[in-house]
Amino acid sequence: MIDCTVVVATYNRRRLLDATLTRLCALPEAPHVIVVDNGSEDGAAEFALARHPGVQLISLPRNIGAAARTVGARAAAARYVAFCDDDCWWQPGSLARAVQLLDAHPGVALLNARVVVHQSWIDPACDLMASSGLPKRTGCPGTAIGSFMAGASVVRRAAFLAAGGYEPRFHIGAEESLLALDLLDAGWELIYAADLILHHAPSDEGRQPQGRRLLVMRNRLWTAWLRRSWRVVWSSTAALARAGRRDPIARAALSAALRGLPWIVRARRPVGSRVERLLETITELPA
Repeated sequence: MIDCTVVVATYNRRRLLDATLTRLCALPEAPHVIVVDNGSEDGAAEFALARHPGVQLISLPRNIGAAARTVGARAAAARYVAFCDDDCWWQPGSLARAVQLLDAHPGVALLNARVVVHQSWIDPACDLMASSGLPKRTGCPGTAIGSFMAGASVVRRAAFLAAGGYEPRFHIGAEESLLALDLLDAGWELIYAADLILHHAPSDEGRQPQGRRLLVMRNRLWTAWLRRSWRVVWSSTAALARAGRRDPIARAALSAALRGLPWIVRARRPVGSRVERLLETITELPA
């Protein structure tokens, strides 16, 4: 068995989860698979266990969003954890290659795969990562990046947990933004490795696009408030306020962000100057 656990977080998407687990359980690397069920009401957890008895199931009493991935990572015994959403699956051989890269390059905390959508086109975020232009400090093949895609990454478990995993208050939507900064600030490198392949078959099942958009805007502003310089804090806040003049979702996102200010004040810990300089060159990944 490979020294990599696959963690799948799911919520009310039984059909998609079954298809994903069928593919993951057939991988030649035979990874241990942990499903973290975010309090589904469609019987997804019981269905998954009945159909895939080799999978470890963790059932949560309520939906905690992206933090479910952290729960799965804590339960994993492997040194590396590959995350996979319930509408995605890893291509055979990719997890073995990820282990090889992380073993060979101890300064790398995270590898982001190339994401193939509907078997035919590459997610645009991959083009942004491939052209990031960040200076690389390790010899790991690939491109140094300052942000990543949560459901298409393989992490060094110890580094991920030491950085705190995903902040529960963010729930879902641009939840990677804070974790990426914390890993970079701790001295780790993040790499886009195009020879790792994750397949994505996006579905509208259970999606709430406007609610997700609100959370993305709120979470990106929270990330700026928590980790960036005061100049970026003011510019990010002003930009969302301007957008809110014509966009009710942006206005609601700013209001939601402001409600978190008491926590933000307590938790603010700006990144160091080295990382802040790097961030000036990064284009935000689409969420």
